[in-house]
Amino acid sequence: MHQYLKAIGFGGIGSKKELYKILDDVESRFTYHELVYMEEELDFCEYQKEYGAGIGVSVFGNLDIDEHFKREYYFPFFIGTGITSYAEVMVDRRMDREAYIGVCEDAKIGISLIFHLQNTLEYLREKELGQGKVSYSSVTLSGLSNSGVILLPVKKDKVQVKQQKDEARNRINLMNAARNGDPTAIESLTLENIDTYSKVSKRLVTEDVFSIVDTYIMPYGVECDRYAILGEIKAIDTTVNEYTGEDIYIMRLDVNELSFDVCVPVKEVMGEAAVGRRFKADIWLQGRINLGTGQN
Repeated sequence: MHQYLKAIGFGGIGSKKELYKILDDVESRFTYHELVYMEEELDFCEYQKEYGAGIGVSVFGNLDIDEHFKREYYFPFFIGTGITSYAEVMVDRRMDREAYIGVCEDAKIGISLIFHLQNTLEYLREKELGQGKVSYSSVTLSGLSNSGVILLPVKKDKVQVKQQKDEARNRINLMNAARNGDPTAIESLTLENIDTYSKVSKRLVTEDVFSIVDTYIMPYGVECDRYAILGEIKAIDTTVNEYTGEDIYIMRLDVNELSFDVCVPVKEVMGEAAVGRRFKADIWLQGRINLGTGQN
């Protein structure tokens, strides 16, 4: 049973029989269906059903020439809004199944963001038409979280906010230069990291880490597409899982200057969610490649 079914309101599923009932419902009452040619007399097929605004379950498998569908795997999904990044994205197939992950190299965060690709069949069709090359314009990321905690914001005046933005912009410029092999930029980043470590170590003696760090995103656990995040809530909405009746928060977060949506069950959030406060959680990162101009 998939760990993140709970994130979209299926936390009450207690047996495989209940799970199979939902998967059968997806296949028989789907809201989206697509297939691509894989080999002679066999197509790779996706059935997708939304159980609320932007949340649902996708089922993948093979469809033979006699229209017999063999289920291979499934996953819960949450479709985010807006654009998260225009940075370069690489896509690679997982070893164990016909599923794909994306790797986004965005200079804002300094690490490679790895996400589960949502629009797999769209990507495969574009790849086939482009003879192995896929054109894209941007990526829209989203996160599924089973639970989380609301934290108060860090108090800052206008001068501190401006200074923080200037420092972040300068760091991005340095990182871009360092990636191009600029030795001066590499040295500056090294000295900056040493200075930051020294300042944080001194402040931690008398302050809590969450009063020093505004937001963060870092790998969590052994899975490559799971992250621990702390983000500022920019917008918040609520949707309902039509199958279970469970309320789901949809939060728009600012995480290290990256904007993306996260869904989480209302009853699993500790604290009162509000715009301006911060949300701390572990997430499964998903994403859609927005096909258009660009080169992958």
